[in-house]
Amino acid sequence: MIKRLLVLLMMLSMLSLPALGENAPETAVPDETGTAREVTPRDEFIDAIIEQGHQVYVKADGKWQRAHKKGDIYICKNFTVHVFKQAAAAFRMAEYPKVSLVIPNNLPADKCYPYGKGYCWEDVKASKGNPFEMAAQFKYDDKLTKEENMEKALEFMRQVQKGDFFQMNANYQWGTGPHSAVMIADYDPETDTVHWMDSNMITKKTNGINYGKVQFDAEKEISWWAEAFCSSRHGATIYRLRDDIIRK
Repeated sequence: MIKRLLVLLMMLSMLSLPALGENAPETAVPDETGTAREVTPRDEFIDAIIEQGHQVYVKADGKWQRAHKKGDIYICKNFTVHVFKQAAAAFRMAEYPKVSLVIPNNLPADKCYPYGKGYCWEDVKASKGNPFEMAAQFKYDDKLTKEENMEKALEFMRQVQKGDFFQMNANYQWGTGPHSAVMIADYDPETDTVHWMDSNMITKKTNGINYGKVQFDAEKEISWWAEAFCSSRHGATIYRLRDDIIRK
């Protein structure tokens, strides 16, 4: 009797397994509310980008890195381009499955006027490989009061989501001008903060050469960010991956 029961249990367990050659179901993970949801290729792409940033952070080992020459990956924009490219080869857009993914350059200064260079990217069509969409944008409005602009800037920052590429022209704690970063978590309303990774936000110059530090899981209140770009001729843009990301 016991042998029959064991055989029956073995048969049932075999029925529950996928047949050889079948794809296993996508992994389900809990979201912010604790509800299980499937991990999509878009999620995998975002995680791969973040992992690339973490690897750069570990390799830098907290030391100052040259962020001076055009090809140095520790320049802020180059860092975001590097982590994107390292992860992008395995992914495509469902609408354009044969097109390799690209990340746009910053919009040239003359086309940004009267705002400072670095608050947004060039407009590259999805058909050319751009998998990003503009999720939100803030540009300081001289017709509004400082307080009104600040409220708009704070609301803009509340829209941050994990995987967003963040572009700004600002006057922040360590410098003035363009800066690029990647947000690694959704905006947290409980702490009123965002978490990000970047390079060369923290910067110094030695013997005429610029050096920067890589940050990973850096955290600041959104008011810190808003105050940085909430002034005349400054602005910021959030770019977000499209929903139709697929594996190559």
